[in-house]
Amino acid sequence: MKRVEIEKRTEELVLEIIKGTEIELWDVEYVKEGSEFYLRVYIDKPGGITIDDCVEVNRALNPKLDEEDFVEEAYTLEVSSPGLTRKLKKDRDFEKSIGKLVHIKLYKAESGSKEFIGRLVSFDEEKIVIKSDDGDDGSEVSLDRSNVSSARLEFEE
Repeated sequence: MKRVEIEKRTEELVLEIIKGTEIELWDVEYVKEGSEFYLRVYIDKPGGITIDDCVEVNRALNPKLDEEDFVEEAYTLEVSSPGLTRKLKKDRDFEKSIGKLVHIKLYKAESGSKEFIGRLVSFDEEKIVIKSDDGDDGSEVSLDRSNVSSARLEFEE
């Protein structure tokens, strides 16, 4: 089974598990690091996720994964919070992050830079618009979404 299919099926299982709770699924990743495979599930909820929430989802998910046995390789299952500087990948991630401080990295420089930090103003299929926190002008920058190599929340004190 391909990585995308593994992530999609795992997402479906997690959504069944958390249905009717405050817990939200943020992301699922199936990755190889060195010689090890990891199936990572990131969950969140209003007020923040606890270790008990992670343990509960892990304990409910593990037997379902064993039962369905759709991952061929040996892997480690990890259930955790996406963290304060969480990645923004899907439209719903960007939607939840409107008005928050984000860090955008680009493949190719735009306006003389490959990195931008600012408040997320808006987004669509083609563009991500952020407002710079630098200086007094608070200028907006429109970035080509196809040029974005990574986007994540920036830590704010």
